[in-house]
Amino acid sequence: QETLNGYYHVLYQMLLNYGIPYKLFTDRRTVFTYKKKNSPSLDEDTYTQFAYACKQLGVELGSSSVPQAKGRVERLNQTLQSRLPVELRLAGITTIDAANEFLNSYIKEFNEKFALPLHGIKSVFEVQPKIEKINLILAVLCERTVDTGHCLRHSNKYYRMIDSRGNQVHYRKGTKVMFIQAFDGSQYCCVNDKDIYALEEIPEHETKSKDLDIDYTPPKPKKPRIPPMNHPWRRQQFGKFVKQQEHHQNDQDTKIA
Repeated sequence: QETLNGYYHVLYQMLLNYGIPYKLFTDRRTVFTYKKKNSPSLDEDTYTQFAYACKQLGVELGSSSVPQAKGRVERLNQTLQSRLPVELRLAGITTIDAANEFLNSYIKEFNEKFALPLHGIKSVFEVQPKIEKINLILAVLCERTVDTGHCLRHSNKYYRMIDSRGNQVHYRKGTKVMFIQAFDGSQYCCVNDKDIYALEEIPEHETKSKDLDIDYTPPKPKKPRIPPMNHPWRRQQFGKFVKQQEHHQNDQDTKIA
């Protein structure tokens, strides 16, 4: 998948197997580069999550939207797109897990058969970083605000801040904190760019218990909100629908006449 999570997994495998690369050359997807509309220069824009992780590792990030600029990988992708489905079918692969396991052996076999030897080229990979460092660098960062309950909210879940002794930490309402989700899924927060705390999810609870309260009534199912026909999301679909109903409109005009 060409998402931040997918590219984080690719970079994670690269760091474990080879080390820190000198440079990554990518296309201009918003995962790698982002430029605001009508912005005069790239200096006014901020790093993306992936670009920020590369900056922390010291990896130069280049990009181009021209396929010919990265012809070797484009040619390899074209080869694999025609060859891999046949290889998977011959091996009897029918699930994603089996396909991932098959690729571990197939890539080595493919390289031994088609890869060209590189003579006189010195490796520019740096020493492999520690697992703990990789886990924290390949993280998703976002800003959150402390609410009246001294908690944070992220992805419709609430978290409390816990210090190294296991006690909850309290900050005033409105305090800005940095929410950090590490690569392994663990979550932290940073306050004032110096204090880092672990986050503990607060479990949801209901005001009435169906086992203990006599007057408990099951909650009514919520009806999904359907946008009106003039909603910006649906104007295009509504326009297509109107064009398909021209014969009804002609019948209505005839009745009025």
